[in-house]
Amino acid sequence: MCLTEIAKNRSHCDVMEDWPLPSDINILSGKAAGLFIYASTAVKFVASSHHEPPKRLALLISLPQNTTHEGESGIDSLYTQILRHAYQDMGPDSQKPANQEVYSRFRSVVGAVLLAINPLSMKSLSDLLPGFDTPFNISTALNSLHSLLLVPEDTEGPIQVFHKSFPNFLMDSKRCQDTHFFVDPSVHHTELLLSCLGLMEERLKRNICNLEDYTVLTNINDLSAQRKEYIGDALEYACCFWTKHLVKSPSKGSDAEKVAKAIDKFFTTHLLSWIEVLTIMGKLDVSVHSINDIQQWYISVSCRHPLS
Repeated sequence: MCLTEIAKNRSHCDVMEDWPLPSDINILSGKAAGLFIYASTAVKFVASSHHEPPKRLALLISLPQNTTHEGESGIDSLYTQILRHAYQDMGPDSQKPANQEVYSRFRSVVGAVLLAINPLSMKSLSDLLPGFDTPFNISTALNSLHSLLLVPEDTEGPIQVFHKSFPNFLMDSKRCQDTHFFVDPSVHHTELLLSCLGLMEERLKRNICNLEDYTVLTNINDLSAQRKEYIGDALEYACCFWTKHLVKSPSKGSDAEKVAKAIDKFFTTHLLSWIEVLTIMGKLDVSVHSINDIQQWYISVSCRHPLS
């Protein structure tokens, strides 16, 4: 039993010898309703190294029982409780501007983690997202979510979700009814798109790797090292996947014109530099697919209203 192992490994905490009680296990098992992800998430939550296991287990036991359909609603209650517990210090002042900023940062980081085409690291997220200057800032935003997300200690390791039920919950407004935590895919795909365009605007330049004229890429022995030094994972992600976020961004509303102007500026100033990075990465074919994505988005826009 995992909870028993937690008790053995946390001898420095005030854990009774008979903890966990059989009655607690029975209640928790009933709440899990056969869902392994519920049990797994609950154990990770209780095992948090920064909290007392008995108090965390008691918190889960206290969740209201839903006898009609414990399965999905049970995991929803668990996720909601974990998220609220992570931000419990907000209390009744959760509407204060400073606290709203904390929730906004949560949605930006977690939205990027959930919607990234390829998993991103803390380092990549800090480079990509405006307002997050260091991996430490990303780590702070994810500090209490280790039972929901796999967050490596290494800042360059990819952050991943343990189970698809968590993004399914967070991105469904009918299930995630606390608007502080709801991640709207259309909003955050647009955020990621603009972040990618902003990063490319900032960092793309001609001959980004400082290569000799007429250099043949296959003859460069340390090309991967030069890519890492001069381009980096975040910029490579932006170059490869920005249009994948574009096609999932709304083609109407106030952001549509903002997006269109950013794309126009990008093609005016950085088209060749973008092609150069894709060539260095050995992914020139991405440019063809990207043009198709852009065309698809603009067709969707023009069907609603022309953008000047």
